[in-house]
Amino acid sequence: MTSIALTAIGHVESPVAEQRDAGWGRVVSRVVVKPAYADGLRGLEEFSHALVVTYLHQAAFDPARDLVRRPRGLATMPAVGIFAQRAKDRPNPLGVTAVRITAVGAGWVEVAGLDAIDGTPVLDVKPYFPEYDLVPDARVPAWVGALMKGYF
Repeated sequence: MTSIALTAIGHVESPVAEQRDAGWGRVVSRVVVKPAYADGLRGLEEFSHALVVTYLHQAAFDPARDLVRRPRGLATMPAVGIFAQRAKDRPNPLGVTAVRITAVGAGWVEVAGLDAIDGTPVLDVKPYFPEYDLVPDARVPAWVGALMKGYF
């Protein structure tokens, strides 16, 4: 197996302190980036949405329990493999969430809908491009349409 080293660019500040499986849509949290990366947020305020990539630091993957399971452990759900669901306990505990940007400041981005608990390391923030990401009702600056014209 290949080892890969990643460095967190920041962390999540959230009112949610413990793992949970529901209710994230109403959560407003903040992605705080390290000072060395703060200038990388320039221009993000022109977007309505972003993708936030996190390291789910409290996840614990157990193949016997998690490789094939019912989502959220619900009996009404089919037993499916970990790669067919968005569960937190994964071979590589990475989270990817499309979020609505509510504000951008010096060294931070306030977002709605980020399913990450307080203190979660952030690996990356990417702007939402409809041509890639297909979030309904997203807003992006005009230059994105020009940039992506003819790509697909």
